[in-house]
Amino acid sequence: MNPLGGLGLGTAALGNLYTEVTDEQAYRTVEAAWERGIRYFDTAPHYGLGLSERRLGAALRGRPREEYTVSTKVGRRLEPAAAGGDDLAHGFAVPATHRRVWDFTADGIRRTLDASLRRLGLDRVDLVLLHDPDDHAEAAFREGYPALERLRGEGVVGAIGAGMNQTAMLTRFVRDTDVDVVLCAGRYTLLDHSALDDLLPAAAARSTTVVLGGIFNSGLLADPGPGAAYDYGRAPAELLDRALRLKAVAERHGTSLRAAALAFGAAHPAVGRVLAGARSAAEVHDCADRFTEPVPAAFWRNLKRDGLLPRAAPVPC
Repeated sequence: MNPLGGLGLGTAALGNLYTEVTDEQAYRTVEAAWERGIRYFDTAPHYGLGLSERRLGAALRGRPREEYTVSTKVGRRLEPAAAGGDDLAHGFAVPATHRRVWDFTADGIRRTLDASLRRLGLDRVDLVLLHDPDDHAEAAFREGYPALERLRGEGVVGAIGAGMNQTAMLTRFVRDTDVDVVLCAGRYTLLDHSALDDLLPAAAARSTTVVLGGIFNSGLLADPGPGAAYDYGRAPAELLDRALRLKAVAERHGTSLRAAALAFGAAHPAVGRVLAGARSAAEVHDCADRFTEPVPAAFWRNLKRDGLLPRAAPVPC
């Protein structure tokens, strides 16, 4: 059994999230993930205006196709734009060669997926997710989701779902549609337990797989300190204090905060995979090491006793 079977690689960083990553560095990142037994890779057109998909496809080229799983996303269609400027307003250090167009129509879904397949160099993807339809609920449920159902029925994609940074609409997808998977970013972590209220119970009841992204809440749970990020912005003081308390408890019990963050997400029975973002081979190796690092039962008892975790939250045995 692969001990890293529950760990996936999130590839936003390969699209130059916040800072540049070289082609070589991106390749080595995916190569390190493969060497460590990671076989699930998540990407999206949004990540670097397609750069993440191109780099991931290049790094996986030549690997046995049946041995890995790729998920990508639809809902943001890329259209060529007049050259000039960069994409840092959207968080990516790439030239602004394209603009994102929200499009959850059936035609837009197919066009976006076709473009992703070309960038990835694949003839199929294993999972396609509606990406951040927060402000486009009507279009996503009326047009986007049925389009994905048809693609799944045609065998163009293996599984379908939605990926968001909130739980309410994901819970609606689980309860009201036949999605296979939902990707929940940042809402089930050591700092945010909100998915425990609605999404995770609903997914468990419907046997819908949950993939967790943002398990470190943009970095605060990876390395808490002055200037640390939380959900793509500067961490509020009270959350920084909470993260530092968690880190102190982890170290007191002979483990690390990163290991605890990964273990906490993976422990819920509805969670099928935890994504770790990495921009270098060293970060991949660190995440793989932390994922297999034992976290003492006394650590979890300590968190629940001190009110740092809900008593109902499942923890590793």
